[in-house]
This record gives sequence, C-alpha cells and structure tokens, in this order.
Amino acid sequence: MNTISNYLSEIIRMTTAWGYSLVNGPTTWSEVFPDAAGEKQSPVDIKKTEVKPLNCTTKLTWKYVPENTIDISNPGYCWKVHVKGTGSELYGGPLKDNYQLEQFHCHWGADDESGSEHRIDGKSYAGEIHLVHWNTKYNSFEQASQHPDGLAVVAIFLKPGRKHFELDKVVAQLSKVQFKGEKAIFVIPLDPGSLIPPESGYWTYQGSLTTPPCSECVTWIIFKEPIEVSREQLKAFRKLRCYCRDDTCPCDQYEGFVKDNFRPPAPLNNREVREYSPTREICFS
Repeated sequence: MNTISNYLSEIIRMTTAWGYSLVNGPTTWSEVFPDAAGEKQSPVDIKKTEVKPLNCTTKLTWKYVPENTIDISNPGYCWKVHVKGTGSELYGGPLKDNYQLEQFHCHWGADDESGSEHRIDGKSYAGEIHLVHWNTKYNSFEQASQHPDGLAVVAIFLKPGRKHFELDKVVAQLSKVQFKGEKAIFVIPLDPGSLIPPESGYWTYQGSLTTPPCSECVTWIIFKEPIEVSREQLKAFRKLRCYCRDDTCPCDQYEGFVKDNFRPPAPLNNREVREYSPTREICFS
C-alpha cells in the first residue's frame, strides 16, 4: 500500500504545474517540493547595516563566449537563455572552485515598481536577471545541484531607464516564444558578461534556487548596482504567456500572462550576508 501511495505522490509531484498565481504560487510550493520549507531559502531581504565584510583571497572573475549562446525558450514562467558552457568561467570572490555557465533567465513584475526577487532594505527593483552556473568539480549540472556548493548564481537588478542594447537581442526573440514550450535560436552572438554592471560591489550568501525544487545548493552573488533597461523592454517581458499555444488560457489574476514571476523574501535565519566593495584593492581580510 505504501508503494502505491509513494508512486501516486511521485506522479503528482511530476505533473503539478507550479507558478505564481493565487492557486499555485510560492505559498503552495512546499506542499509538493519539501525543500521550499527549508532554513536556507532564497531570495532574502538584504539589510545593509547587518552585512559583514567578505573574507577572500582572489577577485571575482568571469568570462563568457558570446558565440556559445544557443537559444531562448519560454518554460511558462520566464524567458530563459540556454548556453553551451564550454569556455565560460566564474571563479574567485566567495567561490572556492571554478563554475561554468548553464543558462540565464529573468524575473519581473506586473509594473515597473517591483519585480526583483532579492530586496535591499525592503526596496524592490523592476526585475532581476540570474546567470546560473554549476561547479565543474561535479560531472553535470544535475549532479552539482545535489550539493551545497553545486551552483553559483549571479544576480543583476534591472531599473527603468535607457534601452540596454545587448538585452535587446533577447527582446527581439520574445515574439517567437510567446507561449510556453516555444523556443527560438540565436543567430547573433549575445554576451552574458555585458549584463553584469562594471565596477560594482556585490553581496553574497548561501541559499537556494528561487524556483522549484528550491534546492539549497546556491552561492548567491548579487551585484549592488542595477543595469538600466527601457520601459518598452520590460513591457515586452510581460507579453509572454504561461500556457501552451493550443491550451486554454488559465483564468488567473494575470489572464495567462507572465507577470510578478518572483518569489517573496525568505527569512535569513542564522545565515550571514557578506559584502565586497570595489573601493578595496581586492577582498576584505
């Protein structure tokens, strides 16, 4: 009987469509994904007066290969850019190992007043891009995600302002991936490194994926300075739909559009947020 019950539970787990609406949003995730109720969940609200200096020996360094940007897809809750990680590197700073880029995606709000997952002293930004890397001492992204040091995610805040020309290469493809499950190939190289604000300090802490299964395997690196994107670019994000082209539009508060696809902050609990400032020669000692 237990075997049948476990089997049915697994089927439910695999087929449950999580999202950000009232019926399947973040408050419901832990019912299917137990890690979502853990003690080291992300995002968090960073309190500037409570951060501590980062103790490290090497400067955070990254390298990406624009030609290895493969395609963009709509998984039903964001836009996601897949890359061939060969040749990419992220190391130094709070990281003890070398990490390779797997994909990057974005979170945004229903308007320009909110949308970021992390908050700074309670302040939200209009959006937040995540560059997701995995520790190359493991054999694969999937294997790495099973370990506390498996993933490193670089987070970049978005604020309304001037058009971001590199990000516009993403926006130009969104009309081809309006519905869940659709994918489009990049024909023009896109440099993920151009999304990282130059000369910016960052905060770092140990946390989790912000989407199911919410595994607690992430070293977060959150850049302090946002990048500017135009309001038109943000509006293009909100035109994506959370359902497949042949499906019926769900009757939720967003009428089937991908909006407010961010998870609210989780308690910091006994974790510490560390800070790196570029005004120092390297890292705090």
